[in-house]
Amino acid sequence: MDVFGSQWKDYEEKIKASWVKNISETDTILIPGDISWAMRLEDAKVDLEWIHNLPGRKILLRGNHDYWWSSLKKLQALYEDVDFLQNNFYTYTGDGGTYAICGTRGWVSPNPNKFDEDDERIYNRELLRLKLSLDAAKAAGHEKILVMTHYPPTNESKEHSAFMDIYESYGVEKVIYGHLHTAASFKCGLQGDFDGVSYQLTSCDYLDFEPVKLLD
Repeated sequence: MDVFGSQWKDYEEKIKASWVKNISETDTILIPGDISWAMRLEDAKVDLEWIHNLPGRKILLRGNHDYWWSSLKKLQALYEDVDFLQNNFYTYTGDGGTYAICGTRGWVSPNPNKFDEDDERIYNRELLRLKLSLDAAKAAGHEKILVMTHYPPTNESKEHSAFMDIYESYGVEKVIYGHLHTAASFKCGLQGDFDGVSYQLTSCDYLDFEPVKLLD
C-alpha cells in the first residue's frame, strides 16, 4: 500500500493498535472494501483471519481489488463474527434505534475523462445491486438506513448521480465509502449533507488509520 504514500508504512500495526484501543466485542465495524490483495479465497484467508481475530462484529463489502471474493454462501460459512454484504442487508441496533446496513461495491461515476460502454454496464449493474439490498431492507420493514459502498457516490466534479437519486428516493440517512487515497483524491470525495443524505469518506489513510464512530 505504500504506493499511495509513506503514511502507509506499518499500516497493519496502526490499524490493529487503533482497533484494539477503540473497539470492543459489542461493537459493529463496517469495512467498505479492498480488504486483501489476494486473487483467490484460499490466499485471502490469512487477511480475513486477521480481521476475525480482532474484537467486534464485522460487516465486509467488496472493493475493486477484492478479486478473491467468492459466493456469498461460501463466505458466510467462514466466521460467525464476520458478515459479507452483497445483495442483502444486516441490522444494527443502538441508542438511535435499529438501522438496516445496506450497500454494494459501486463503480466509477459518469465523467468526461473515461466512461465507456463497459463502465456503463458495470455502473448500471451496481445500481441494480444497490436496489436489491435496499428493497430487502424495506421489505423487512426498515426505515432507518445506512449504506456502505466502496466507490464514491459521484464523480470528481461532484455532479448529482444515479446513486444519489436512489439514496434520496429510499430515504437513506448516511452513506459511507472508501476507494480514494492521497490528499488530492480526498478533495474529490463528496462529504457532508446533500439533499437529506449525509456522505462520509472512510478511507484508512483519510482517517489516519483511526476508526470513526458512525452511529451510537
